[in-house]
Amino acid sequence: MKKSLLGTVLSIVVVCLLIFSGCGSTQETITDAVPLLFDTDAEDMTVQFIRDPVQVNNVIFEDLDGNEISTSNWRGKITLVNFWATWCGPCREEIPDLIKLQDRYQEHLQIIGISTDDRQSEEVKAFAAQMGINYPVAMATPELNSEFPGVFALPTSFILDSSGRVVQSHIGLISPTVLEQETRVLASLPTNVNIEFIEETQHTRLVNAAHATEIPGLSLSRLTAAQKEEALQRLNKENCSCGCALTLAQCRINDADCGFSLPLAEKLVEEILSTDS
Repeated sequence: MKKSLLGTVLSIVVVCLLIFSGCGSTQETITDAVPLLFDTDAEDMTVQFIRDPVQVNNVIFEDLDGNEISTSNWRGKITLVNFWATWCGPCREEIPDLIKLQDRYQEHLQIIGISTDDRQSEEVKAFAAQMGINYPVAMATPELNSEFPGVFALPTSFILDSSGRVVQSHIGLISPTVLEQETRVLASLPTNVNIEFIEETQHTRLVNAAHATEIPGLSLSRLTAAQKEEALQRLNKENCSCGCALTLAQCRINDADCGFSLPLAEKLVEEILSTDS
């Protein structure tokens, strides 16, 4: 009886040791599963995210291999939408770092390269292969340009959280350390970096234009609900003639003092009213 009891106790002790040993091993695996790629003093670094991020609309397009990509499928991972061109020196410089980030954080991060080249897609594809790009690359389309507006310089990157919301954007060459730390924070990976929430940036203001129900300086009060919906759709589709390369809605939100967008927007409203009268 004593031997049986002793054996039972020993068995329980062994099982407990195995469990605790396993738990310790698992914790170490989780912590060290994705080690830092770029050295940094995280405690002295701050990453910023938009306080009230905007959800991107669904856009369907094809990559250079003919595979269909839908922005709605990006949810669940952090997404970095990178606008670039083969002729752009800073773009070429950052591509190796993007390749490293995609490889290291493949379970948490999806990079999408959007080429703004005027060249044939086959030439861009050959360039991507030469560079060893390991993430999807697509040619820019009007739909993508509309959903990710304000690309006035290259490279320009938009950071989306796992819910598909634009939480940050970067114009020009950005330190890969910043991109890595943003990814780690958004993916809930271990980091000691400081986090700051800010109001919208120029880019997020432009993204917000597609979701705006009011346009600065423009009265929509005379429109019915259906007319207002039509007006907002057209305001987000028709371009301003001031040379900003933005839609009327984006231009009004980005620059309420623009002398071109307001008359054009008012004319658009009058056209809708006269058509339905």
